[in-house]
Amino acid sequence: MNLFEKVRVFFNLVKFSHTVFALPFALTSAFVAAGGVPPLATLMWILLAMVSARTAAMAFNRLVDADIDAQNPRTADRALPRGTVRRREVAGLIIVSGAIFVFAASRLNPLCFALSPVALIVILGYSYLKRFTQWTHVFLGVALAIAPIGAWIAVRGQFGLFPVVLGLAVVLWVAGFDIIYACQDVEFDARHRLFSFPQKYGLANALKLSALLHLGAAAALLSLVSFPSLGLLYLIGVLIVSALLLYEHTLVKPHDLSKADSAFFTVNGLIAIVLMCFAIADLFVGRS
Repeated sequence: MNLFEKVRVFFNLVKFSHTVFALPFALTSAFVAAGGVPPLATLMWILLAMVSARTAAMAFNRLVDADIDAQNPRTADRALPRGTVRRREVAGLIIVSGAIFVFAASRLNPLCFALSPVALIVILGYSYLKRFTQWTHVFLGVALAIAPIGAWIAVRGQFGLFPVVLGLAVVLWVAGFDIIYACQDVEFDARHRLFSFPQKYGLANALKLSALLHLGAAAALLSLVSFPSLGLLYLIGVLIVSALLLYEHTLVKPHDLSKADSAFFTVNGLIAIVLMCFAIADLFVGRS
């Protein structure tokens, strides 16, 4: 395998395209914290921290779950079960990515640096939870909510109400769509004693909870309209996001999960990007 093929395999291993879930929320928070464009150096370190942290988290998840993935028909074709990459290579990627994340945090400010080990514990620890609790979906949301909160701290050097509320929206949104995604593995999880909300309470109840969580996410996003820097454009963005969330729930039914992947990636990736674009655009329209 040549270098290009190896890089492509690693990009696929960590699902680099899924960065679209957390990165837009981090950028939204950073721009709102700065009241416009953050300093270029700060923005670059935020991006490096985001990408490296997510790479470490996903690689760790793939390493921890390699034996489970090998037994699941839906995931058996992943790089580790197939032997396309070796465990020690993935372990090396985790160590390097984690170190880059901590270094990037140290270049932002002392609070970011101090909190970086805590962030790593959270985003890596998520991978073990499906062995113990059906609420792993919520913990995944907490892991991704670190993005907007961390980006705000990177710009301002302190906590704030805006990123906490935005982080809450992320928790509810991620937990909701992860429940939909987990519906695909109900039978496998039951056979292998793995926990998820759909496995414990059934598909119909899981999809109802997912809808309630997404309703809460929309409400949390709507509450941020009162934030001084945001206005009409942001409100329009939230309304579009709400419509997309509603559309997401028309794609999946307890008896038909054939579009679960579309609901998981395509719609939710669009949600994150739409909200970011409208929120950031509102900052500049408000200043013009």
